[in-house]
Formats: sequence, C-alpha cells, structure tokens
Amino acid sequence: MSPLRPVRGSAAEVIDEVQAWLGAAAEPEPLVVETSGSTGAPKRVRLSRRALVASATATHERLGGPGRWLLTLPPSYVAGLQVVVRSLLAGVRPAVAEGPWAGAAERCRYASLVPTQLHRALTDPAETAALAGLDAVLLGGGPIDPSLRQRAVDAGITVVATYGSSETSGGCVYDGVPLAQVRVETEDDGRVRIAGPVLFDGYDDDPAATSEVLDGGWFRTSDLGRVVDGRLVVLGRLDDVVISGGINVPTPAVARRLREHLCVDAVEVLGVPDEVWGQRVVAFVVGRLDRDAARDWVAAEHPRSWAPREVVELPELPLLANGKVDRVALRALA
Repeated sequence: MSPLRPVRGSAAEVIDEVQAWLGAAAEPEPLVVETSGSTGAPKRVRLSRRALVASATATHERLGGPGRWLLTLPPSYVAGLQVVVRSLLAGVRPAVAEGPWAGAAERCRYASLVPTQLHRALTDPAETAALAGLDAVLLGGGPIDPSLRQRAVDAGITVVATYGSSETSGGCVYDGVPLAQVRVETEDDGRVRIAGPVLFDGYDDDPAATSEVLDGGWFRTSDLGRVVDGRLVVLGRLDDVVISGGINVPTPAVARRLREHLCVDAVEVLGVPDEVWGQRVVAFVVGRLDRDAARDWVAAEHPRSWAPREVVELPELPLLANGKVDRVALRALA
C-alpha cells in the first residue's frame, strides 16, 4: 500500500492491500481512515500499524483468542478495517457478508455490528441463529438500547458493547473496561480522555486539529463520562448538551427515556437553532409517538423542561455508510 493512501475500494481490494501492509518488513506509513462525519465534516485519521495491531491483539486477548471475523461493515471505516486486521492477524481472511449473513457467519468466531444491524438481524431467524453461534458479537458505533441488548441475549447472542473511535483504532473499551494497556480518565468537566498504544498519529494535513485533541500522550475525546469502580460510563457527547430556554438539556438522557417507550423502535434527539428557545429539542422517532405523549413520557422521569418541543416521525433514521445515524441529515429535516 502506498504511503498515506486512504483506505478505499472493494472489500477484497482492501483485504489484499491491508495484508501486504501488515506484512511489510519495516513499519509502513500509516493508513488514512476517514471519521464517520456523523456530526459534521469527516477528518482524515492517520493510523499506524503499531496502533492497529495493538488494538487487534488486545481485542483477541479480551475475547478469548484469535479467530475468523465476519465482515459486515465497510472496510473503509475503522470498525470494518479492524475486522480485516483482526482476521488477518489470526491467519485467515475475514468472511465478507454479501447478502444474507447466515452462511458466512457459520465459518466465523466473531462479528462486529452497529445497533441498526443487530436490530435487523433479530428479525431474521437464520441470521439470529448464526450470530448466536459466534463466540462474541461486538456492538458499537452508537448508543445501545438496553432492550435491544436484552433481546439479543435472550436469543443466545453474546454481546460485547464497545466504545472508541477512529482515533483509538476502533473500540478500546469493552463493556466499560479498557483493553490491556489502554488508560481512560475524565477531566474536571467530565470529558473522556484516553491513552495507550492504540492512539492515532494525528489528522492528515491538519496539525491544528491534531494539537487540539492530542495532549501529552492523551487523546481528548468529544464525549462526557465518568469512571465508576474502574468502568467507564459514557453520558454523551459534549455537544449533546443543548441549552434550550436557558436550561441545559442532556439529549442522550432524553433519547434513552424515549427508547423505553413501547411505541418507539428507534430515536435520536438533537438540538436545532430556534429564535425563541436558542436551541429547540427535537426527537426524531421511528414508531408511533406524538409530541404530547413524548413530552409526558420524558417528564415522568426527567424535568419537563427536558422534554422535546417537536417530534418528527420517520419510517427509519437516515444512516451513513458505516451504519451510524446521520445527524447532519436529521438537522436538515428539522
């Protein structure tokens, strides 16, 4: 793979090029992976072989040993790229899911999914059974509805919730516990920061953005959290706290409450500019829930000032290529 070449192409092409890159005699130039761009313009992240291998090795140690992975995510993003790296380090190419997963999954030990994929798989008996036959299914890329995880557990699927980003070579905290050699702390304002061998080398051609987030060997994330008994609890993104009418509204907490409603299949809650409120809290709902019902449901557990001022009902949430919710598209809808 040529120096600083972005990870692009078909799954087969990426697997071939990453295999050659991993096998280089000397430390090769970093790969360049774009962030999802779910909250704005994507960044180009430089990932070294040392970081990707450290992450993959620590993952296998945590899960119980190397094995073949099912590739259901685009390998141009870090979650899919890590599936490729992990499989190749185990000595086998990943099984590329083309169409139904069931047949490909039978030859695998692990898979990595986003919540939307797991939700859809649970509606297909064959795919549910295939996932239940794996040693573990990593689930990341966004908030995980507790009821979704419970449905998967009830179906016999071993789910491991992951937290991380392109800048940390993918998931680096599993079920709240950092991988080996990864350190997690929170700053005074609750910002999560991460250190360890999995960190990226910086943003390609953007030293200013790099210096904003890399500080003394720590990556300063855009997430809020707390560490309780050695486990990281992620509360949401820094920009997820919306000031509406002078009140701080943590939109992830509102979304979690709405996901508990029986009439809601999926939801995202965002703040959008508003002349009256400064920012208006908007709930984008897949399901059957009107504004008044949504406000009453949220107010039963949280301050009524947190309740959404608007509810937009959708047949499905818009997604990016990597399965994450397209928050920019949602704001445009509002």
